[in-house]
Amino acid sequence: MTKTSTDNTYLSATVSAECNGLRLDQALARMWSEYSRSRLKQWVDQGLVKVNDESLRPRDKVFAGDVISLQPQQIPDETWSAEDIAIDVVYDDDALMVVNKAAGMVVHPAAGNYNGTLVNALLHYAPDLAGLPRAGIVHRLDKDTTGLLVIAKTLQAHKILVEQLEQRSVKRKYVAIVQGTMVAGSTINEPIARHPVNRQRMAVVSTGREAITHYRVRERFRRHTMVDVQLETGRTHQIRVHMAHIKCPLLGDPVYNGRARRMAGASPELTECLDGFKRQALHAFELGLIHPDSGEPIEWQAPIPDDIVAVADALRLDNTLHNGI
Repeated sequence: MTKTSTDNTYLSATVSAECNGLRLDQALARMWSEYSRSRLKQWVDQGLVKVNDESLRPRDKVFAGDVISLQPQQIPDETWSAEDIAIDVVYDDDALMVVNKAAGMVVHPAAGNYNGTLVNALLHYAPDLAGLPRAGIVHRLDKDTTGLLVIAKTLQAHKILVEQLEQRSVKRKYVAIVQGTMVAGSTINEPIARHPVNRQRMAVVSTGREAITHYRVRERFRRHTMVDVQLETGRTHQIRVHMAHIKCPLLGDPVYNGRARRMAGASPELTECLDGFKRQALHAFELGLIHPDSGEPIEWQAPIPDDIVAVADALRLDNTLHNGI
């Protein structure tokens, strides 16, 4: 599949053999995955999608060699409302913005979380984001994971940032506290897919999508390790699943950590600290990419949040007490 762009609103692509015989709406979803299926269907219905310069219905088939042209248009999503919710904006310009997401904040509205999400907050902060796919958000963090997220502010920036993610050129670094004492860093290359039984979870599955996680030891504690983690791919729950897979689940992870285990020899203060930590100890502390307008590399960092710092301090004190230092 070859994609070209002549300006900010016109895109063209040739249907590859992989998409031969698919319905138009299915082919569009594969060829322009940065846009939602509903948004693509809207554009088809509005005549903004042409196949060999002709308008087709979503269910009509396309074939290898067909040329599809697309004119993305900003269409407000009326189902998402703006809400005056405080967000930590780390960077903001005409093309993109970066936020430091707080713990407990869902990124996208969905069943059970239609309000109070990052999207609702962004639409209040920058109303024009209503016209972009997913309000400009090109990657996500789990509800209880903190840290840096980039948001596109134009369709062109959105397209470029999605392509950078697909090309694995976006640098995403995390800090985590895991259970277990790691000796050294390594790389986990294990495919991830929906759990075959519990559909609310992800798992390492041989038929899953490629998932690569790099990690290195930042600090060792008596029964825990603080690690720096860098994502090469971005699968749902990737770090959480991979760390659980190597028997070093994230501290506080309610889904992948299993039954909580008391730490032998821990002081009452440390036990209280660990028991009171009710989210996965994971923070996206560094983000780097090529700016979609300037073409220059740009990076941001976000300090480790206080709750993770408090746990690390308590584990560090535990080291001192048990080592007699």
